Amino acid sequence: MRIGAALMCIVIGLAGPGLAEAPGQSIRPLPRPEGPSDPLAPLVVIIRASSPLAPSASLRPVMRRGQGEAGLSRDLIALLEGTGAPRAASDLAVALSIRPDRRPSGLAPTVHSTGIAATPSRVAQPGVYGPVCGDPAIVGERLERVAGRINGCGIAAPVRVREIDGIALRQPATINCDTARAMRDWLRESVVPAVRRRGGGVASLRVVASYSCRTRNSQPGARLSEHATGNAVDIAAIGLADGSEISVLDDWGGGREGRILRALHSGACGTFGTVLGPDSDRYHRDHLHFDVASYRSGAYCR
Repeated sequence: MRIGAALMCIVIGLAGPGLAEAPGQSIRPLPRPEGPSDPLAPLVVIIRASSPLAPSASLRPVMRRGQGEAGLSRDLIALLEGTGAPRAASDLAVALSIRPDRRPSGLAPTVHSTGIAATPSRVAQPGVYGPVCGDPAIVGERLERVAGRINGCGIAAPVRVREIDGIALRQPATINCDTARAMRDWLRESVVPAVRRRGGGVASLRVVASYSCRTRNSQPGARLSEHATGNAVDIAAIGLADGSEISVLDDWGGGREGRILRALHSGACGTFGTVLGPDSDRYHRDHLHFDVASYRSGAYCR
């Protein structure tokens, strides 16, 4: 029942001396008090449940000036719930509900595309942490097949590598197992022996790129990069146990750190099919690129 649509008679089964009426007389509603102190917007007629003198139709209430349905309903609810005198209507009450604005054109496609963009990709899928690629030294998660967004991209059996021989990858690398095993061999045969105990020894690798469905150096019209198939990984620095690092961008030019980096570059040639560093082109001035692509003429190292 909508309380604000019409005022219904409130039946109270309590008899009182002020309610007694002579037979044959109708019940007149009490006069409405004047002035702003009136606590009730509607006129309420109180009758006994057993009275035969009830009017055949309830009286229609008169809306208080400046008060809408919201205030009227609130007053009646307060009275019916027995919470005492009804509260005065709020100054913010409106007589009619506010009609919502029309949905902007194009909103549904925008929301749909935003939801798709926020959905984790296959590369971000969860996995079970532990040894991968059949080698307890390579630790991470085995993932489901990664399908590329364009023809030629994707990894049939991807893994997300987090550490190798206890050396952490500061950014996990999503690659295939051939690349993971080549990284393991490079660390054992080149990185650890070259760094030795400098800074407490090798603690981590700063990986800046692994799987990415893109062309070489992200150039329009170029061939697909080896990153697009999980064959490649880019390393920007070697982290040491004391918190320092040997950075390709900062240390390639010379000094002891520069000599270590050049040893790591040359030591990777053969373990990986392609090795590119700052001397190859401007795109590799801040990292070493390694991939397991094979060539008939042997490894390509610049």
